[in-house]
Amino acid sequence: MTSFKSTMQFDPSATVTTKGLGMLPSSAENRNLPISPPASVKDDAELGKEPSGVSCEDWSGKYSFAPIKEHHVARAMTKRYGDDLYRTAVSDVIIVGCGSAGLSCAYSIAKERPDLKVTILEAGVAPGGGAWLGGQLMSAMVVRKPADNFLRELGVPFEDEGDYVVVKHAALFTSTILSKVLSFPNVKLYNATAVEDLITVKDPLKSGNLRVAGVVSNWTLVTLAHGLQSCMDPQTITAPVVCSFAGHDGPFGAFSVKRLVATGMVDKLGDMRGLNMRCAEDYIVNATREVVPGLIVGGMELSELDGANRMGASFGGMLASGQKAAREAIKLYQSYDIVDGEVAGGKVTA
Repeated sequence: MTSFKSTMQFDPSATVTTKGLGMLPSSAENRNLPISPPASVKDDAELGKEPSGVSCEDWSGKYSFAPIKEHHVARAMTKRYGDDLYRTAVSDVIIVGCGSAGLSCAYSIAKERPDLKVTILEAGVAPGGGAWLGGQLMSAMVVRKPADNFLRELGVPFEDEGDYVVVKHAALFTSTILSKVLSFPNVKLYNATAVEDLITVKDPLKSGNLRVAGVVSNWTLVTLAHGLQSCMDPQTITAPVVCSFAGHDGPFGAFSVKRLVATGMVDKLGDMRGLNMRCAEDYIVNATREVVPGLIVGGMELSELDGANRMGASFGGMLASGQKAAREAIKLYQSYDIVDGEVAGGKVTA
């Protein structure tokens, strides 16, 4: 099978056709030419010319960037990423999944409690989950009332259709909330990062029980390659509260609740039922909760656990489930006596 990369490589043995020039023979002098008319090939002296080294925004052909070296870029990225890993190794709240519910949860927690470290893990390169488009790859996003109040808070414009509102493009919602979430200084998003397992420990609040105390993470490309190469160990992030919005069943879908079954923390999954918009959204919002000690589940992942209906391309339930999870997370956090990111007991009130 031809790989994607191999299809992008130039075959020097092939005959190149360029519009208006006929067939160009494959020869040693032509093999390194780009697949474009020769007139587009710049003079070597012009291509290799050293820039002025002065920042200048001159659009008449003299635009010039400030000077930089390759190691400046490498160090700028690795230092900050390393600092982030060190800082978030102990977090206050972990959010698994950065779709519409996860983003709504992150926004609500970060705004309400700017003192809490919120760490988001998203398996995909692009955060936002399925909220970049509406149903069947169409643009508009439908949100049932009263979830339109959240859109107003975010400043996302919409058309009012009575019982529901319509955002002209789902990407308008997702890009808006994503930019706001990432602007909070207490939020860190690790995209292209998969959750491979849950940290489970003895629950100090209930003898004989286990509680979720964080997640086990790895870069998604490593997770996907475990069948090709052994001993690519993950790392961990500790937190007293984990909120999971891993979606319905799929490659990484419903991960946390599937792991609960595998570890014996819940008996079995209820398996998501067929689509019923009229009851699905109310149920998912109202049932968003702590399903085992330390783990709150919402969104479509909850439908897999509880055997609830799916809701289709109506997004109000996702937004409100994230908001509800944020309320539950803050309430849980405030009830704990926490030492180094671990629940040591219940908070003693005077």
